[in-house]
Amino acid sequence: MSTFTIIDGERAVAVPARVSGGRVVLEAAGLKDALGWEVHDGLLCNDAMCIPLPDASALTRDDGVDLAAFAAALDRAVAVDVAERAAFLGGSARERAQALASQQAPDFTLPDLAGRPHSLAEHRGKKILLVAWASW
Repeated sequence: MSTFTIIDGERAVAVPARVSGGRVVLEAAGLKDALGWEVHDGLLCNDAMCIPLPDASALTRDDGVDLAAFAAALDRAVAVDVAERAAFLGGSARERAQALASQQAPDFTLPDLAGRPHSLAEHRGKKILLVAWASW
């Protein structure tokens, strides 16, 4: 097994993993050490809570934990780039719903055409128009 980088919120962690048929399989001990979760007795647990697994066999395999099934069990989106050996765990549907309900855009900083950085936080409380463009 080699390592796979998982970005979880603001942190990136390296987890022993392998790719099998396009799916990422994490070493069970690595899941506990890197992300704080472990599977036992049909439950997915961390230090604060346990989540019942309707089908633990979809999550655990003989040689580890399926990353996509792990994310689904936590109700989190996951984006995987197998070639780069990296994955991003998004927030849960509940967290995304709360963010949308707040009607506050997350802060970000981008440069203008002259290269000066501008942050959305600089304009809080003001009405602004954001224009975005993409070639795709």
